Amino acid sequence: MRIGVTMFTTDQTMPIMDLAREVEARGLASLYIPEHTHIPTSRKTPPPTGEAQLADEYRRTLDPLVALAMAAAVTTDLVVGTGILLPAQREPIVTAKAIATLDSQSGGRFRLGIGFGWNEDELNHHGVAMRDRRDVCRERIQAMRALWRDEEAEFHGEFVDFSPSWAWPKCTRRDGPPVLLGGSPGPKMLAAVAEYADGWMPIGGAGVRGALEILRVECDKHGRRVEDLEIIPFGTIPDAGKLAYYEDLGITEVVLRLPGGLRDSVLPNLDTFAKLLG
Repeated sequence: MRIGVTMFTTDQTMPIMDLAREVEARGLASLYIPEHTHIPTSRKTPPPTGEAQLADEYRRTLDPLVALAMAAAVTTDLVVGTGILLPAQREPIVTAKAIATLDSQSGGRFRLGIGFGWNEDELNHHGVAMRDRRDVCRERIQAMRALWRDEEAEFHGEFVDFSPSWAWPKCTRRDGPPVLLGGSPGPKMLAAVAEYADGWMPIGGAGVRGALEILRVECDKHGRRVEDLEIIPFGTIPDAGKLAYYEDLGITEVVLRLPGGLRDSVLPNLDTFAKLLG
């Protein structure tokens, strides 16, 4: 089983290039980082952690595509990914080019972990209503895939519309990097995974076994096989028994939660994770 890590990288944590080198040096397979474009001071939506106050790291996240490009530049085999990027809060044509550049220049080492977004105020600042965020995300992924895939790409939807256009570079895969939809195993989430994603990242890693049969039914509706999807438990707390459980389910990669911090606190945790590889 491959083991990766995810960390809230900010302007106050270990530099991303140093982190990427240390992750790869320990034989860990992947590094994922999250995204928030900004955090409004207002609060229509409570923190997803259940805490009374939103942690400071949410307002200090790095731009994930810029940071991951730096991580890819100083590593050889490390998979770099967003965990998660918020397509509903991004202009799709510009984002498609940034992703294609990162993917092509890293030799196909990029994975696009995406989510719908939980912060209503943040979405509103991007002109997106909370009720529309799933549909906006879906359309923007479809539009970006057209730009990655077609020599003359066009897209005409409710939220994205452009006439035939040229866009390069292209990604290493014809339809772009693997799109992994992150979220808890609700019916809408699993239906979306089956419809247009290449895989599912259950946040926290809970509920995977029970969700697999639901996901199988949803995949059948679209003529797809659940076995062809990547299931990557994401942001889990490391435990050897838990990893064995996932492996028994046929899961081949788990992404562990790495607490943010500077070098002195991050490296001991990486050492602990590396021991699980044995």
